Amino acid sequence: MKNDQTPKPRTRRYRLGGWLPCEEAHLARYRMVLAAKARERASRGPRTSAVAELAELVQGDPVLRMDMTRAIDQARQAGYVLGYTSIDELMTIIDYLMTYAPPFSESDLIHCPLNAVLDWPMCMPSGYALFRDPAFNAQLKHVLNCWCGFLSGPHSREHLNTSSPDGWLCDEADKRIGLSQFLYDPSQPYWGFGSWNDFFTRRFRAGARPVAEPDNNKLIVSACEASPYNIQHDVQLQDTFWIKSQPYSLEDMFTSHQRELARCFAGGSIYQAFLSAFNYHRWHAPISGTIAQAYAVDGSYYSNADSEGEDPSGLNDSQGYITALAARAVIVIDCDDPAVGKVGCVFVGMADVSSCMIDALPGQYVRKGDELGFFQYGGSTFCLVFEAGVIESFIAKPPDDGKPPVKVNAAIARAAASKQSRGPNSPNSPNSR
Repeated sequence: MKNDQTPKPRTRRYRLGGWLPCEEAHLARYRMVLAAKARERASRGPRTSAVAELAELVQGDPVLRMDMTRAIDQARQAGYVLGYTSIDELMTIIDYLMTYAPPFSESDLIHCPLNAVLDWPMCMPSGYALFRDPAFNAQLKHVLNCWCGFLSGPHSREHLNTSSPDGWLCDEADKRIGLSQFLYDPSQPYWGFGSWNDFFTRRFRAGARPVAEPDNNKLIVSACEASPYNIQHDVQLQDTFWIKSQPYSLEDMFTSHQRELARCFAGGSIYQAFLSAFNYHRWHAPISGTIAQAYAVDGSYYSNADSEGEDPSGLNDSQGYITALAARAVIVIDCDDPAVGKVGCVFVGMADVSSCMIDALPGQYVRKGDELGFFQYGGSTFCLVFEAGVIESFIAKPPDDGKPPVKVNAAIARAAASKQSRGPNSPNSPNSR
């Protein structure tokens, strides 16, 4: 086994969204420092109850204990510097993170500390099974909710200040965030932000993101400030979402309890985009209409597609796959324009807290650009799902190639004048694979 102090050189792959730094050596140093701080704090008191319950679950279940132990060992044997060598050491680090608010960094910002800690065990052979286990994910949700509670409280504001280099309100951070676009009050303590999550879900000033052609429902706008990731046509009711190409599987996205809803979109199109670390994290209506469905789906938090192999991008290369598995919110809008029909909005939590908070409820009328909900702290991706024959053309297209994200309320697609034919030879045919 290689020395746990020496990071293994890896082929560099682009990490989307800036949630984690590109250099593995920086992450290795971060994990070692974090582990030292966690050990020091552990000597001063008991673990948070949610973390203690997670540790009890894993240690008490022979399969979970085997999978986690092997995932850790496999990552270390592959040469990765984790900062821990056992389940107990990992739980000590997780417990430390329950009262951790990430500082700003101009060069190597780590927005998702728990993702950084789990980055390699979660994409080892034994990690794939572990992070798909329902009982493990249910308890992990309690842990993440515990951390979310801290991030939503006043003690999380440690780095909401103008002090360089760690403060989120310093000049260096402002260059990345563009604070002048957002609502804040520098005359107030912490500039008026009540918590870390309050800062993370900050709102734009009026007029900062105008709605493209607000009275034209043929023009679909982006529901989030996000970079295009994928577009897929002729989407199937059921598909093999776990393979390399990660095709979308409608029944799995909407859940088996919503089969009739999923059938509405068979043969249709999906637009997927991911949110970056510094961007706005609220959701807005892509069209005007009435909310037909709005529900949250429990799911996984760190499950990767094993078809991607050892993925230094964390969950980023598994974005199609996680639409069927991860914790997410689903909002369906009946558009005012019958030719557009139903539009499904699926907001997916990718890592760390990723709480999906729904504001718009069934029966509520929303105009294009109205707020639907928001992501609390953590990585995020979203899909807009269209019925067959609705989309004439997409304006925003992947890959993003490092370009600025598509602004929320900016045009991403045009709907056809009327729903196009879905004949057996049509590109939008819903024929099963």
